[in-house]
Amino acid sequence: MIKSIAILGLVLSATACSHNQAGEPLGSNLIGAATANNAAVMRGEGEYAIQLAARFAEEVPTTINFAFNDARLDGEARAVLDRQAAWIKQFPEVRFRVYGHTDAVGGSSYNKQLGLRRARSAVNHLVSRGIDRRRLEAMVSQGESQPLILTQEPERRNRRTVTEVSGFLKRHPTVLDGKYAQIVYRGYVESAVPATTLTVPESLSATGG
Repeated sequence: MIKSIAILGLVLSATACSHNQAGEPLGSNLIGAATANNAAVMRGEGEYAIQLAARFAEEVPTTINFAFNDARLDGEARAVLDRQAAWIKQFPEVRFRVYGHTDAVGGSSYNKQLGLRRARSAVNHLVSRGIDRRRLEAMVSQGESQPLILTQEPERRNRRTVTEVSGFLKRHPTVLDGKYAQIVYRGYVESAVPATTLTVPESLSATGG
């Protein structure tokens, strides 16, 4: 019995060590990741950025589409970006990223550049509507690598840009105070209606009930 338990213990120990040996170096993608994540959670930034991103995706369209092999904005795309700009103006403490995408037609290198051109077109339009360019990033292009529709054929739904919340401005006074909840729920607070005070007529206030 004791021998069986000892053997089982050795098997379990070997199984546990089969994935990560003691003293094995961590991958470079993990170094500092836990610390950065913990710091963001302690500040409340990570949680509130996610909440704000969800609000953005719920309240305005986040995606625009493009003609084949084209980075120009059509009327529908400009209308969507105008709605995005109006929403973004409510949150001067927040940064956004615009991701460019293509369909699978054409070479990977060319499509990556095309996706970047599309992202820059979207950013330029947002800037023309009064958004500070320093709050917008268009340096990320996914090219053809993240299709909505899995096909090698031309597909308009894959030819798109997607605007997303990317975080908070580090040097903004509100952010320095850590008032993330006030940022996220600002619209709700400002739209609240003050409670009304009921006025009782003098003829009634002097009598009993």
